[in-house]
Amino acid sequence: MRGTRAQTNTGRKEGVNLNKQQKQKKETTIDSYYLPNGTGGWGAGRSANNKPANWIQAVEELKTQLREAEDNWGKNLKIKISHLETEALKLKQENSVLKAKIIQLENEAKEMKDEAKEMKDEIKRMKDDLQRKSDQKEKDDQKARDEIQSLRTRVKQLESSDLTRQQDTIKQNKKNEIIEENVKHLIHKTDDLENRSRRDNLRTIGLPEDHNKRKSLDIILEEIVQENCPKILEQEGKVEIERIHRSPPVFNPQLTTPRNVIAKFKNNQMKEQVLQASKKKPFRYHGNTVRITQDLSASTLKDQKAWNTIFWKARELGLQPRIKYPSKLTIFLQGKVWSFNTTEEFQAFINKRPDLNRKFEVQPQNSRESSKSN
Repeated sequence: MRGTRAQTNTGRKEGVNLNKQQKQKKETTIDSYYLPNGTGGWGAGRSANNKPANWIQAVEELKTQLREAEDNWGKNLKIKISHLETEALKLKQENSVLKAKIIQLENEAKEMKDEAKEMKDEIKRMKDDLQRKSDQKEKDDQKARDEIQSLRTRVKQLESSDLTRQQDTIKQNKKNEIIEENVKHLIHKTDDLENRSRRDNLRTIGLPEDHNKRKSLDIILEEIVQENCPKILEQEGKVEIERIHRSPPVFNPQLTTPRNVIAKFKNNQMKEQVLQASKKKPFRYHGNTVRITQDLSASTLKDQKAWNTIFWKARELGLQPRIKYPSKLTIFLQGKVWSFNTTEEFQAFINKRPDLNRKFEVQPQNSRESSKSN
């Protein structure tokens, strides 16, 4: 649009300038023949009577120039009119476009007003909803505060009762410790009493089952003593047995080892002599090796059995191991006798001595004594 207007203004200026130039040309053409003092255009040297021979030609040329100027002016006027019509048409089109835009803007403004109204209504609803939620939250917070206060009260009550229970638990634990100590003491006393009741007994291990089918056990035991330590019989005379039996009493054919033979001696001195003799050398009977040991309670035997691996390894190392009553291991090391009540004590001892720790593989003692120590 602006380009069209600029072209139109330029056409107008060109037409005006062209008219001015034509008028000046006309004036110049006419004035060129006449001077201001009325003399001819060819100078004062010529007389008035000397008219140019081409005067008619000059007039014709002037007419031709006038006609050309009129034609040019008409053409320029038509061009200007055409430009103005084109500009008017464009302005009309622009006016219609502007009207359409104005209508569109009015519609948009109306839609914006409607949207603004809807937004106001939505904001009002949101405010109302927010206020309602805020009121509900305040109620919930108050309810939560009341519940928290109630819980704090209950926690204080529970803490008070828990403190009381803790005090009662401490008292009960102390009582339980006392009871456990008493139970341990009673068990120890019971084992000791049982072992004392067995002090006149000897346990024979490894005697085949078929021997007592031909002879009674008391005769077999006397033959064992006669074969391995005859001097005892020479000094004490006949082996007097109060009672003798297999343990357990019922034979189990699935067992691969023979049952032990337990014999109670009437003469404790003879029993001790036989026991000491069995410790010095292994006893034999009809080509079979039998081992005679002190008869002890099952719990004591179990505790002593836990030392077997350590005992034989210590014997290989020349530590002179001994199992003392009831189930204590002693060894001789670096000119000193060391004693251990449980395998755990022995493990702690060898852990401090790397040279021994590499040679022993100690298993935890699965016995009542180890549970006592724990």
